[in-house]
Amino acid sequence: MQQLGLEFIISPSNINEDLSFSASPSELARIIALQKAQQVASGLDEGIIIAADTVVTWAGNVMGKPNYREEAYHMLSCLSGQCHQVITGICVIDVMDNIPETAAESTDVFFRSLSSHEINNYLDHGEWEDKAGAYAIQGRGALLVDHIIGCYYNVVGLPLNRLNLMLRSKGLDLLEVY
Repeated sequence: MQQLGLEFIISPSNINEDLSFSASPSELARIIALQKAQQVASGLDEGIIIAADTVVTWAGNVMGKPNYREEAYHMLSCLSGQCHQVITGICVIDVMDNIPETAAESTDVFFRSLSSHEINNYLDHGEWEDKAGAYAIQGRGALLVDHIIGCYYNVVGLPLNRLNLMLRSKGLDLLEVY
């Protein structure tokens, strides 16, 4: 949002990002985004709430945010030389009508084969903390990625084109905001 030159307020939600729901990864990301948006919207009288949640899936497993370095190492070792999906759930709520709209965007990310030395060097930078799948493509994590198929901004955590289409349904087009 900042790169688009838009003014916004960050209002973190305090929900438990429970990845154990019996749902597809896309539905799981949408559910968590909806919970975040509803919690923030409940404390406001007006405004448009945008919430998102990103999960990484590989070989049928959902990878959330690692809790410690060893878990991050394991995640990156699994992703090494493989294709995985990054799925971001988005929820938009106009507080005035309180009707949530949700969507999910998926991008295929192909990692090159990584050595243990490379993984440890990456982890030493600390960028893996609080990142689904233990990497950040917008930072040094880009050095782990061979290529992607889909939306780059989705891998960063907010698919801007999909978001703009959702906001248009609420009467706000980001191309018209100055």
